[in-house]
Amino acid sequence: MAEKSKVTRIKATDDTPKEAKVSRKEKRAAKKMQIEKPYSKHWYVRFFQRIGRYFKGSWVELKQVRWPTRKATWSLTVAVVIFSGFFVGLIMLLDLGFNALFELIISK
Repeated sequence: MAEKSKVTRIKATDDTPKEAKVSRKEKRAAKKMQIEKPYSKHWYVRFFQRIGRYFKGSWVELKQVRWPTRKATWSLTVAVVIFSGFFVGLIMLLDLGFNALFELIISK
């Protein structure tokens, strides 16, 4: 009892694709980013409007960030400390080696 699969053939055309579905959350975020009031004639009002829009947009972006867990943060911090310690030791060894080499060259 083999099931027959339906094959859909698609031809390449110049038609523009239909718009992708946009979620409600994305629509709300886009609506918040839109300018609701026109610019004022005064430069100082426009200045504060721009600052307000900057913080509004920053807040929207911060809400979209996926922050790491406490465990992930600690593991990455430990990795950075170990990595830094390794390279401090490597540079110290190279410094001692070059110092000994130059002392050997200079003393002769």
